[in-house]
Amino acid sequence: MLECLVVVFIVILVVFIWPGSAYFYTEGQTDALLEGLEENSNTKNDSFTHNKPDVKKDSVTFICKPSALANYLLKHCRSFSDYSPCVGWTWRASAVLQSVYEACWPYHGAVQFVRDNLQLSDEGLVALDWAVPSYQRRRRTSSHSSSPVLLIVPNSFGRITRNVQKLCETALFHGYLPVVFNRRGHNGAPLTSVKLQQFGDPSDLREAVRYIRYRQPAGRLYAVSESTGAGLLLSYLGECGSSSYVTAAVCLSPVFRCQSWFDKGLWWPLQWAITLYQKFGLCRYRSALGQIIQTEHLFSRSSLRGIEEALFCHNSIIAPPTGSSLSWDTYWEHNEPLRDVDEVAIPVLSICAKDDPFRGDAKSTIPLELFETNPHFFLLLTNRGGHCAFSTASPNTYRDVAANNCGSDKQEINWSHKTMLEFFRASTDFFAAEERSKQLAARRRGLGGVSGGRVFRNRSISTCKRVPACSHNIHAIYNWQRSYTR
Repeated sequence: MLECLVVVFIVILVVFIWPGSAYFYTEGQTDALLEGLEENSNTKNDSFTHNKPDVKKDSVTFICKPSALANYLLKHCRSFSDYSPCVGWTWRASAVLQSVYEACWPYHGAVQFVRDNLQLSDEGLVALDWAVPSYQRRRRTSSHSSSPVLLIVPNSFGRITRNVQKLCETALFHGYLPVVFNRRGHNGAPLTSVKLQQFGDPSDLREAVRYIRYRQPAGRLYAVSESTGAGLLLSYLGECGSSSYVTAAVCLSPVFRCQSWFDKGLWWPLQWAITLYQKFGLCRYRSALGQIIQTEHLFSRSSLRGIEEALFCHNSIIAPPTGSSLSWDTYWEHNEPLRDVDEVAIPVLSICAKDDPFRGDAKSTIPLELFETNPHFFLLLTNRGGHCAFSTASPNTYRDVAANNCGSDKQEINWSHKTMLEFFRASTDFFAAEERSKQLAARRRGLGGVSGGRVFRNRSISTCKRVPACSHNIHAIYNWQRSYTR
């Protein structure tokens, strides 16, 4: 009920403010950013910017460091140049309205979730929700399946959005095994230890990945994050490097410079709604949190920074879980997503919109220098699309995953989801072709393909190297319980 009231309030507010002003404002913001991109491309010869031809100027811009993989992606990912956003006087052309719709509006899809409650080494719990077709009652995919696994890291506020549910449905239809990672205390996951996961602490995700590899050892692992969930995914990829077991990753509408984002704050209606939602989620654990922090101080905060600071920083902690106090700046030294970005060893695609009302001004929030200098990072920058929305004028469709029960029903496929799947396929095909060519060249030299495999392993450990058997007793580390959720 509360969520519905929040949505109605925001929609009514935006409807009165948006007509005309928001539309023309994004036009001016887009032109300014395009001028900056042109200046960067003129002054830096080692970066690569590709614009979509024969349509409205700079509808999609592909920014990366020139490489063989970048050329392969441009050639084989047709969706990179096939985005037609909604324009004109329709609510889908508003960045705010389409973003709120994707974040808050309920979605009744053809999938259900089977939950694994994973007990961690410190006896905390995280939840893994496996997406299965709705007609498949109380069944799990076999551990001998070779289907690829798609690990979904949702936003850091604990809400499973319409976008995530559609992403699960699309991935399931295309042969993936989608699994949603829920942090401690998020989305109904029990809080069994007086510890919440810090913004960029990848330790829980690392254990979840090991468990997924144990349950599905034959399938490749891909990862995608939504919104602020990119902070956790990028932290994990940077900290683990070539040992991440991930083949390729995609970040949908990521927030890169998170400390600055928390300091600056959001447009006040969005800030108010998200802060209220986060407080209601924390209310369930008020007594447990009272053992380590001053809950009155926590629930009196009125901003996202205030809540994050009250939970993890020194000014409100009675007995810090880490044994030492943290200042706000010190906290972000350990949690900033890009702190270990140079250690990332797999292809990572970021899909962003210039009119994203949640991330803020594109010119100051998107680190273009990262994509222009790091060969593992690729950026698709669109003029329009909002935050994790990317509404199109003529959406593509695909048959329902429960087509045998639903006849000829069709579902809309989001452009960003289609782009993600094409990126995964093209990246995997590129590395497989590169491995074959290196092995063939090695055989001609009489080396039997040893050096080819060694070179390829430096790019991605999970696409060419068989995962070894666990050297430890997996049951001594993990305990899990199964439950069925809608």
